[in-house]
Amino acid sequence: MIVEWGLDRLPAVLRELGVTEPGLVTSERFAALDVPVFRRFTGVRSHAPVDTVAAALEALAGVDGVVAVGGGSAIDTAKAVSAQTGLPVVSVPTTYAGAEWTPFFGVRDEERRVKGGGRGARIEGVVYEVSLTLGLPRSETGGTAMNALAHCAEALYAPGRNDAGDRHALSGAQLIASALPRVLETGDDVGERTRLLKGAMHAGAALGSAGLALAHALAQALGGRFGVSHGAANALCLAPALRFNAPLIGIELESFGEALGDPRPIDRVEELARLAGFERLRDLGIPRDELPLVAEEAAGRAGAQANPRHASPQEILELYESVY
Repeated sequence: MIVEWGLDRLPAVLRELGVTEPGLVTSERFAALDVPVFRRFTGVRSHAPVDTVAAALEALAGVDGVVAVGGGSAIDTAKAVSAQTGLPVVSVPTTYAGAEWTPFFGVRDEERRVKGGGRGARIEGVVYEVSLTLGLPRSETGGTAMNALAHCAEALYAPGRNDAGDRHALSGAQLIASALPRVLETGDDVGERTRLLKGAMHAGAALGSAGLALAHALAQALGGRFGVSHGAANALCLAPALRFNAPLIGIELESFGEALGDPRPIDRVEELARLAGFERLRDLGIPRDELPLVAEEAAGRAGAQANPRHASPQEILELYESVY
């Protein structure tokens, strides 16, 4: 993976990859961004709906690479295009979601109200530009940062855990836990935004190295059925998933707590979620009577299957209820 800092490095990254006629995948927010692209698709929508991916494929016909500018939805849309075309993807993340570090991606079937996934995207480069995170709304800042923190936590006990992933996870957790409160307080402090983005970079590297577990399965099922943001869902699902896993991950939780600067890491996760504006699932407009269906969906997801402690649909329902 080529990793650079500064949007002015994008042309060099594209040249190194041999991309001469790249296509842009982004939302209206960055439609006019000055980047060297051959074609533009600016219709990105939340959760990368399948019809949006089809529209992007049509709009980018003839390109030899894809530049994704935006958060997880933009990058997932670009990765879905890459998986179908074999084109390389260079991501320019504008949130802390971490999607730039994994060849897996999520797409939503809006008619069926489920979120599926795919693999096989050619992720070749990342260019971080902190100025593109300035002005990011508080809810997106807090939600995607909490998603990044979930990447750090789960990388410590996911099946693919390894020493390099642990280092990234602990570095990322330390930066996120210290920078996020300051970013939420000050808004557009470039120094703190930079620290938070570096934390998300480490979190993404940990994700790419080790994989996901139960917290993400819970969040993905909620996003698929109700369309709630992945960050908000992770902010609320991380603590109950950690609490459920605690009997089997004592050493990992201790290390995570040291990185957070708190011997009660689960409590600290809840504090950070509240600080970011996330307290209960009901606040997201999720109907309680549909939680049993979502629990069934979550139990079958890859993250739940990879979790160190098996979680039945009934146990997952109880986790949802605990934060409802």
